[in-house]
Amino acid sequence: MKIDYSLESENHLQHYLIERSQKGDRKAQGELYHLYVKNMYNICRRMMGNDDDASDVLQDAFVHAFSKLNKLNDKELFPGWLKRIVLNHCIDALRKRKQFEMFENKEVEDEGNENSDWSGYQIKRILKAMDNISVGYRTVLNLYVFEGYDHQEISEILNISTSTSRAQYSKAKEKIRQVLSINVN
Repeated sequence: MKIDYSLESENHLQHYLIERSQKGDRKAQGELYHLYVKNMYNICRRMMGNDDDASDVLQDAFVHAFSKLNKLNDKELFPGWLKRIVLNHCIDALRKRKQFEMFENKEVEDEGNENSDWSGYQIKRILKAMDNISVGYRTVLNLYVFEGYDHQEISEILNISTSTSRAQYSKAKEKIRQVLSINVN
């Protein structure tokens, strides 16, 4: 039986870097940054809708994370903890720019499997189309499809009702379909 130690050594490296970073080691912080920057940038890019804003928010989020790193007791929670900080910074930045607007909607009919419509499209085309929809739609779509939150969690994160989350998601899908059909024809 062959044992794969790569995950164990990855976790050990992450724990070591977190420990050193908590003690103010800038080099360890840089290494930790490089381990997570690509994934966190992708979150920022999808949420913010452009490269410049995504880069700005990403930097602010990492600065915040490193300043609060001493409060993280369980090093295993670091990836999720960092992701939540990044998402919160994105949402805060959108709110500050007054770009973030949620519209309370009446209940939206349940469409069954909410992810079924996406299987026919290439992910790059969808991501590009997402840049052309409203921030509110894009935010709910990102949180639901890419970050894996359910509508109850999204409602808590964004301070909206679950029916508004469902409505925004439904409208986001429709807008994406419209943008994709325009780009195809």
